[in-house]
Amino acid sequence: MSSPQPGLGGPDPTPHQHVRSRDPRPPQHPPDLTAALAIAESLARAAGRLQMRERATLTVHGWKAHANDLVSDVDLASERLIVDGLRTAFPADGVLAEEGSSSTGSSSRRWIVDPLDGTRNYVTGAGPWSVCIALQDGNDTLVAVVHDPAARETFTAVRGAGAALDGEPLGASACSRLGEAIVGFSFNPSPEAKRAMAEILPALLPAVGDIRRIPAALHLAYLAAGRFDAGLLVHTKLWDIAAGLLVAAEAGVVLSGPDGVPTPELTLAAAPALWSQFATAAAVR
Repeated sequence: MSSPQPGLGGPDPTPHQHVRSRDPRPPQHPPDLTAALAIAESLARAAGRLQMRERATLTVHGWKAHANDLVSDVDLASERLIVDGLRTAFPADGVLAEEGSSSTGSSSRRWIVDPLDGTRNYVTGAGPWSVCIALQDGNDTLVAVVHDPAARETFTAVRGAGAALDGEPLGASACSRLGEAIVGFSFNPSPEAKRAMAEILPALLPAVGDIRRIPAALHLAYLAAGRFDAGLLVHTKLWDIAAGLLVAAEAGVVLSGPDGVPTPELTLAAAPALWSQFATAAAVR
């Protein structure tokens, strides 16, 4: 694996260049992206309210890639709400959405939408889930929103302007000892992904302080907030990680993957002071 990069696009820096100090001032966004962020936040929160309201009466529509990959009527309704709002506000932009509401736009921009990341948790009450919206222009992610409806927390980022939680600036963990680190894991529960994790965990698990497994978007947001110190994401999809990667990168989290670039297939993430230890212990090639 090559040296890490700070998320999506840009040069290949050394790890210390990922550090973004925790600025007490609210993030200042480029004027042309302020409206995009505001609309994305509003739509994510509206979808979250729908999910909280409909949770007691939801219907599981079926399965997608495998028996543990559920889709509910609330996933579909949430996606319609978000995509309709984006198309109304930005008719020239394309959309890539998990449940199929995708379209090509006439601009160079596209919105990446996961209306409900963590459907199994949502359906069973077994853990958190989130609404994820990201705006890309070419290969660069410009705007990101990860909204946790149950906790009423909204993680946001604008490229080059930092990351925030409900408007307050975020910064990565200061942890420097792997044996004390909380390490997150995200992977889809397919047989292939579980086999991949079975190869990684024997060496990594004894080396870390503790572990958590949550859906990918909140995993990356928790890294940005310093709640997790490092993380490994395997066999995800672009809509699972697009928003979270920008939030994490803008908070100073070190990100890497194949050829030094985080990808849906493999993303390694860590606090700057922890990166070297974690990358060595994970030993992912």
